[in-house]
Amino acid sequence: MGLIDDLAAVVGPPQVLVGEATRRYADDWMGKYHGAPLAVVRPADTAQVAACVRLAAAAGVAVVPVSGNTGLVGGTMTEGGLMISLERMNRIRALRPEARLVVAEAGVILQAIHEAAEALGLYFPLWFGARGSAQLGGALSTNAGGSNVLRYGSTRGLCLGIEVVLADGRVLDLMSELHKDNSGYDLKDLFIGAEGTLGIVTAAVMKLVPAPLAHATACVAADSLPKALGLLNRMQAATGGRVEAFEFMPRSYSQRLVEARPDLGLPFAEIPEVTILIEAGTTVAEEAAPGPDGAVPLVARLEEVLGAMFEEGLISDAVVAQSEAQRRAMWARREAAAEICVGLDPAVDTDVCLPLDKVDAFLTLTEARLAVLDPGIRSLTVAHLGDGNLHYTLFPTRKDAALADAVMDCVEDVVQELGGSFSAEHGIGLSKLPSMRRRKNPVALEVMRALKAALDPQGVMNPGKVVPLG
Repeated sequence: MGLIDDLAAVVGPPQVLVGEATRRYADDWMGKYHGAPLAVVRPADTAQVAACVRLAAAAGVAVVPVSGNTGLVGGTMTEGGLMISLERMNRIRALRPEARLVVAEAGVILQAIHEAAEALGLYFPLWFGARGSAQLGGALSTNAGGSNVLRYGSTRGLCLGIEVVLADGRVLDLMSELHKDNSGYDLKDLFIGAEGTLGIVTAAVMKLVPAPLAHATACVAADSLPKALGLLNRMQAATGGRVEAFEFMPRSYSQRLVEARPDLGLPFAEIPEVTILIEAGTTVAEEAAPGPDGAVPLVARLEEVLGAMFEEGLISDAVVAQSEAQRRAMWARREAAAEICVGLDPAVDTDVCLPLDKVDAFLTLTEARLAVLDPGIRSLTVAHLGDGNLHYTLFPTRKDAALADAVMDCVEDVVQELGGSFSAEHGIGLSKLPSMRRRKNPVALEVMRALKAALDPQGVMNPGKVVPLG
């Protein structure tokens, strides 16, 4: 118990949890991974994180950071490691509207940043379903994406600077507020997406943008994905690149939504083959102010584009949100994606990215090959179609580890053939280690292992994640 006592001396006894008190940290929210940490420690500041890491390193104990624990790939799973929860490090250190940035600690819940920015007429565009529980450190550690990547980029693109505790307890201060800095290697980007395997992110400087004055949001029905895909480019051209989200929900998704969340309703009386949720936003007053007829120019622009596509037979129906309540109802259906998959088992979850013009080919090829591999297999897809990111979940006909691996391998085959990636925004963790071993460029893996060895020679930082052993 020497390490436990030493940790208690740093953070205070109430902030060191052992036994049953660790359960909510050890189990992932999907119920797939069940860890058994030595302890969970909850430091209050960066200095305490550094002290805890030094103690763990001296004892040869693995260190596993945990944030909101909303991950899907087992990134916080540990047997006997020390979990470091950043939940008490939940302060927004500065919010500077003139520079359009926020300085926040890793334990800040994303929604808190959204609300703080909104109060000043600004917007933090890192937006996804788990924003009410996900923490900034976790989003940085997985390079989370979300619905607004199309316009604003992923977490990496929104980050100006970070603060990181290294494996030996030193604090690496990269808290730059600069948009340009070419003074050597870009170390910041090395830690974003590393899932705590190189160090623990304790704070960051994040970009803010002007809050949209108006949105144009619609659900669009089409009988095929290729026909609907033209809507994105047309609306981008019509609005000068103001499309923020372009989400794809095929028939299977809508059918499952009716089963699991009938209270959310559907936008159309009959379920179409393809439903697209498109949203554009503007900060230009002239585009947001209703005209004499009460029409918002940005909304009218969307209606014009949809009308033209309807006349051309490219879409079969559309519902344009006429109020904020209708807009939220549309988004509620999309953001129920993770919830409606809960309880469906066995499941093989994939998170892939394809070039936009290859998405339909991916679905067609994969479905055909899987039908041969496992007749009766079902799929459930939802996608950030604007950036080619598909959350493609398969439900095999039986629980069989070998079959599950074959299903994943089949998906990876098609992804690789079409020039895509087997991992888009959920991270690698444990579940995608086989994919890394099979698919990642061997030289890239060697470089990753060299970086890991250089920054974490003892191998104590979230070991066994992200990079497979050689």
